[in-house]
Amino acid sequence: MGASDERDSEIIKYMYGLYDRLNFKRVYFSSYQKGLGKRDIPGERQFLANPQIPFVREHRLYQADFLIRRYGFAKNDILLDNSGNLRLDKDPKEVWADTHPEHYPVRVNRADREALLKVPGLGPDTVKRILKMRQEQRITSIADLGIKGKRLEKAGNYVIFE
Repeated sequence: MGASDERDSEIIKYMYGLYDRLNFKRVYFSSYQKGLGKRDIPGERQFLANPQIPFVREHRLYQADFLIRRYGFAKNDILLDNSGNLRLDKDPKEVWADTHPEHYPVRVNRADREALLKVPGLGPDTVKRILKMRQEQRITSIADLGIKGKRLEKAGNYVIFE
């Protein structure tokens, strides 16, 4: 991605089609690196103030891929900026959460799997562990979830334990 003038919206549209219509199991991305193609292609003419941007963009596309493939997000749940690209400063799941405050905070002890998967910082393995823990005990704090670092900080902003 990045050799032509494609937008993330186009990539996500085709990625979604590969999963939905062609039953692909996985899609991979690779950032175009300048100096590898003919001078007349858009990727060669593009000037980037920050050379890390293509790699951040690649990472964001992988995050969007995971949201669609493993978290049950629909194509329209992947929110884009006015130019049709993913935001580089925030992961797509957090962008969705911040634009849907009506879904938060999520009640960890009552929420279904789908609601828990929409919580930034919680992935499929953590959600599975939460659902299993709830059968045996009441979860009283974020520390009970067994997540650390940035994931713990992110999730803490979107959940309550009551």
